[in-house]
Amino acid sequence: MLYAVKLCIQYDYSFASVKRELGYPKQNSSLDQWLTEYQAHSDLKQKSSREPKYSAEQRTEAINHYYDHGRCVSRTVRMLGYPSRTLLKQWLLEEHPEDFPSCSHSSPLVRLSEEQKEQAVVDFCSGEKSAQEIADEYNVSRCSLYNWKHQLLPEGSPTQMSKVSTHAAFDSQPNQIEELQSEVASLSAEAEELKKQIHRLKLEKDVLQKAAEIIKKDQGTSLNTLTNREKAIVIDALRSTYQLKELLNVVHMAKSSYCYQKQSMNVPDKYEDAREQIRRAFTESYESYGYRRLHVCVKKEDGTNYSEKVIRRLMTEENLVVKRSKRKKYSSYQGEITPAVENLLHRDFHADKPNEKWLTDITEFRIPAGKVYLSPIIDCYDGLPTAWTIGTSPSAELVNTMLDEAILALKDGEHPTVHSDRGCHYRWPGWIERMEKNGLTRSMSKKGCSPDNSACEGFFGRLKNEMFYNRSWADVTINEFIEILDQYIHWYAEKRIKVSLGGLSPMQYRRAQGLAA
Repeated sequence: MLYAVKLCIQYDYSFASVKRELGYPKQNSSLDQWLTEYQAHSDLKQKSSREPKYSAEQRTEAINHYYDHGRCVSRTVRMLGYPSRTLLKQWLLEEHPEDFPSCSHSSPLVRLSEEQKEQAVVDFCSGEKSAQEIADEYNVSRCSLYNWKHQLLPEGSPTQMSKVSTHAAFDSQPNQIEELQSEVASLSAEAEELKKQIHRLKLEKDVLQKAAEIIKKDQGTSLNTLTNREKAIVIDALRSTYQLKELLNVVHMAKSSYCYQKQSMNVPDKYEDAREQIRRAFTESYESYGYRRLHVCVKKEDGTNYSEKVIRRLMTEENLVVKRSKRKKYSSYQGEITPAVENLLHRDFHADKPNEKWLTDITEFRIPAGKVYLSPIIDCYDGLPTAWTIGTSPSAELVNTMLDEAILALKDGEHPTVHSDRGCHYRWPGWIERMEKNGLTRSMSKKGCSPDNSACEGFFGRLKNEMFYNRSWADVTINEFIEILDQYIHWYAEKRIKVSLGGLSPMQYRRAQGLAA
């Protein structure tokens, strides 16, 4: 309390400064009472004989900790567990006042002379401007303006002014009117300039919105990134709203360039047929063909040999994008049921003739209606799915039935090597018995090494990326999905072209080689 009283006297009896620096007392009446008592007795009475909450040793320890650990009040209170931050600040001020200099009093930000105050009151009394307008003009508050009025025009004598007469004030009205007229003209010019800026901003906004709507450009795209053809399309869409000169100015385009683009857009598109062929081939391929296979499709359909760059550009203009997704694959490994056999392929998936090397595996499809499993046989000669079965359970029947169908397609003297992973289906007695009975050779990948069977994994990846991923199967039943999957595999074998086979499907390639009817 004594420190607060002394600080109050030092700050010219400013209660607010004392409370802002010390954080106490909360009431001005308390500080006023202490000050009165101090002025009467030159000291403050000890009104309570209660022992202090913290001992002198604790006080000294807290102060030392503050200076030894970075001079942080919050850290000191947190580490020691006492006292409050306000009390610690009080101890520090009492022990080391030189480390906490008092706040300096700043002068008012706005200083007006007596003549300026009187002129503000004259302007207010003239009634030509509102109080707020005059306050804004002199950069003061309305409260200050009214205070000046009450000082210069006391109650009962509204026409009396201390240092200026109303007659002299109103003599200056013509000059004030001229100044006001000049200010009005300046504001009008500024308003016109703002209207032009608003019109310009609205024009730029409309151009960007049209670019997003018509030519599928993002609204955040800069106007400088648009091509001249795209700019011409946007300008044509806004010609009914804005002048051509304004539009050309905002998109930074010469009128000659606009006229050239307008003329070129009226010329028939020489790639119109190619666009239609590309769209049709892309749709029929489950949206899976890239530019290389679309290039083959266009060349085969009408014999036109467009470059691959043209095909890529047309795909971009038609917004034909092949979607890709990576998902976790199904694993059928259930431990070492029977002894594993040797890997005979060693990742050599090349075959000189059909039915020389076969690959097999199981993959899983998860749809809202349930799970579906596919077990195919893939021929290394051309990637043809020789046989496949589809079911709702990864059982021994699924793989054994698939193997039986593949064996029926073999000719006399054909005994392929069948490579698989170490899944339980290929180590059960039924599978082993069928392999031995038909003279087929077993081969297995290393445990957990998918690259050992990468050709079959590649077939699954292409199948899911082209037919399964990025599509909604919410309203598709299990039977409907099985039918869709079976149709895709037939299309894969009969029609889906492979660049490595010269732009032919596996069956078309075999027919061209005289290996199939």
